[in-house]
Amino acid sequence: MTANGETSGDLPAAPVDAAPIENVTFDEIVVGQSASIARQLTVMDVELFATVSGNIDPVHLDAKFAADSRFQKVIGHGMWSGALISGVLGTRLPGAGTVYAGQDLRFRRPVGLGDVITATVTVREKRTDTNIVVFDCLCTNQDGEVVVTGTAEVVAPTRKVRRAAHALPQIQMIRHDKHDALLRKCDGLEPVATAVAHPCDESSLKGAVEAAEAGLIDPILIGPAAKIRALAAAHGLDIARYRLVDVEHSHAAAAAAVALARTGEAEAVMKGSLHTDELMAEVVRKETGLRTSRRISHVFVMNVPTYPRALLITDAAINIYPTLEDKVHIVQNAIDLAKVLGVETPRVAILSAVETLNPKIATTLEAAALCKMADRGQITGGILDGPLAFDNAISAEAARIKGIKSPVSGQADILLVPDLEAGNMLAKQLSFLANADAAGIVLGARVPVILTSRADNVRTRLASCAVAALVAAARRPALALNAVAAPLAAPLAAE
Repeated sequence: MTANGETSGDLPAAPVDAAPIENVTFDEIVVGQSASIARQLTVMDVELFATVSGNIDPVHLDAKFAADSRFQKVIGHGMWSGALISGVLGTRLPGAGTVYAGQDLRFRRPVGLGDVITATVTVREKRTDTNIVVFDCLCTNQDGEVVVTGTAEVVAPTRKVRRAAHALPQIQMIRHDKHDALLRKCDGLEPVATAVAHPCDESSLKGAVEAAEAGLIDPILIGPAAKIRALAAAHGLDIARYRLVDVEHSHAAAAAAVALARTGEAEAVMKGSLHTDELMAEVVRKETGLRTSRRISHVFVMNVPTYPRALLITDAAINIYPTLEDKVHIVQNAIDLAKVLGVETPRVAILSAVETLNPKIATTLEAAALCKMADRGQITGGILDGPLAFDNAISAEAARIKGIKSPVSGQADILLVPDLEAGNMLAKQLSFLANADAAGIVLGARVPVILTSRADNVRTRLASCAVAALVAAARRPALALNAVAAPLAAPLAAE
């Protein structure tokens, strides 16, 4: 759920030292006896119930849809309240050993997010021949309004049970809301003319078409035309509306894509099914490539479910062993990107193995130098700190325990890694161990370069295109100004 603006993290496990549970046996139960539990309905409750039950009616999950419904808001599943009644019967009265025999419910009023529901069961009748107990059931909200009524029949336990409460596992909801937010930022933007180099397998061609259908790019498909058309037909992809540039092979496709970017016909370049090195060789070619005064570098924009903000990791794909001078450009590229993505003052953690200066670890000295360069205005727009080990870059608590006072710890937007090996391993560890999604973009060239992988899912491919669309949109005013200034400067140059 995204439209209501509420976020939620992990559902905590039951504490190990929770009060022991004790049931009430059939013989101990008396007519009129009652028990209650109360719980607030949260986004996580709704999502978990939808996941377990399979009921994904958008009135429970989509705030925009729900606003146009009879309820005019997101509501909880009716049986969520019913489950609270089950919770009372199974844990309070009668408690452990209770067997459900029947339940009748009437739903009187919808339950909205934030409502606190109190579920109460009251003994109406005991049947000694079967050990059945009949309960009146009532759920009310925080205003005392009745939301559910009904009756329940259970077989009450006859054996007394006293035992420690069972510790429940922690539940983590894996969301992709940060990349969804990227896509929403592109609403209303003009699609980016994108030269797609050699989209000659299903993944790359489908990725370009999906991004076009999402309104992110206007693809120019470059490669063997007959092969691309046959591929599209085989997979049911309609490419008739897109420009198709016929070239013989992948190397020619890379060169043609870069040429279109140089002439301004393309605002971005997107990798197809050719190897990354083949495309980047054309991008960095001195005479005909897309070089600028900046060092070209790569940034992963990662959606890590366990981290509260988008996390930019650089450089994990282009610069193998960057020098201090290279890192100045790499970090500036990342800061500029973070600003485009909406981070007002990006916080940069410069990673090393330790958080103290050590002459034997060169990256700690480089980190200190980069911080001082930022102090002197040689790197602008962000807050830098380093060296920082990964734990105290990501966790304010880890930094506190180690006595590190840092404006970046626990709030890092950008992780500047020591080298490509460290960055690549870090990004892949987050992807495969923390279920992170990683959008990829190359910066420092005349246009953004979208690097996607055949292993990328649809959401990741779209996120990569969204990043490129935002970068291209941010550059348009400057390009327009240059276009106006160039003719004005020509007569002055002639004089």
